[in-house]
Amino acid sequence: MAGKSNKKVVVSVTNDLVTDQRVKRSIEVLLELGFEVTFIGRQLPESLPIERPYKTVRFKLWFHKGFLFYANYNLRLFWFLLFREYDVYLSNDLDTLLPNFLVSRLRAKPLIYDSHEYFTGVPEIQHRPLVKGVWSFLETWLLPRANDFITVNQSIANLYYDDYGVVAEVVRNIADARLPGKRKSRAELGLPEDAFILINQGSGINTDRGMEEAFEALKQMDKVVLVLVGKGDVLPVLREKARDEGLENKVIFISPQPYLEMLQYTLNADCGLSLDKNTNLNYRYSLPNKIFDYVKCGLPVLVSDVVEVSSLVRKYKMGEVVSDHQPETIVAGLKQIRQNGKSFYEGGLQKAARENHWEEERKKLVEVFRKYC
Repeated sequence: MAGKSNKKVVVSVTNDLVTDQRVKRSIEVLLELGFEVTFIGRQLPESLPIERPYKTVRFKLWFHKGFLFYANYNLRLFWFLLFREYDVYLSNDLDTLLPNFLVSRLRAKPLIYDSHEYFTGVPEIQHRPLVKGVWSFLETWLLPRANDFITVNQSIANLYYDDYGVVAEVVRNIADARLPGKRKSRAELGLPEDAFILINQGSGINTDRGMEEAFEALKQMDKVVLVLVGKGDVLPVLREKARDEGLENKVIFISPQPYLEMLQYTLNADCGLSLDKNTNLNYRYSLPNKIFDYVKCGLPVLVSDVVEVSSLVRKYKMGEVVSDHQPETIVAGLKQIRQNGKSFYEGGLQKAARENHWEEERKKLVEVFRKYC
């Protein structure tokens, strides 16, 4: 590629690096442009090994959640960045922005900010005014001062423009074309051969994602199994619920997997779920990675009526949209998909895959990053 760089870029996140497909794709673009990449996150007790063709750093922290975690991580990141030289700073989400901003200003180097969500709209802080106030203050102070701003869809870009008058480059969380080289069978994955399998996947199996209601729907359906692949703050509650309500045979919990291994479960499912509730701005306008994973795996979807997701599903007729989270409503949607069969949605899914692909989306990142070569 013309105009290759020999500059150093540091990319920071607060996760453990392994399952963040959005940032992985961004880094691949940086590498193609010739940047030397350092990727920074944190080490968790359950973190999978990581091998990448660039430098990775994972902090072992004293705390894993709450204020003390964020303070611990931000201090570690600040001191790490302060004593090393980089040409470009790429901060992912508001919880990494402060140390990147401070050091980039001290060194007079450019800062790129990629917001993967409408951060101050996440449900975890809506009823915590002090916490929300701190994050809102930081965002108001820091976001407009970034040299470039990227976010995940136009609805969220519009919210940020209304808040700060800042125009974001929209780079959606569209999956690349990779699929596993050899597809595993249900038997190899320990999945039931004769069940109608639902899947919900990713690193955000959190509160208000509709899984509790999906559990209630399972009680009303025969030979239907829900596979939860990934991690999230509501998983301990869901495990307890499955145990207490006799759903162990209807819910299969799979720990976080490398991306292509996760897709083995997606390819063996019959329906993908995305049931975010319209309880906060972040979920109302979200467009999760998993939607595009479902699309490329040819999987019909059952989704809630949130703006970006439902409009995509209706446009391509690639699944069903539920109007509310009543278990009976979810059951009706699932029965419709089961009755129609995968072939009914195949044309829409194929069209969605043709018209929404990473090769087109990545061009926007190339234009942003090329400025700093």
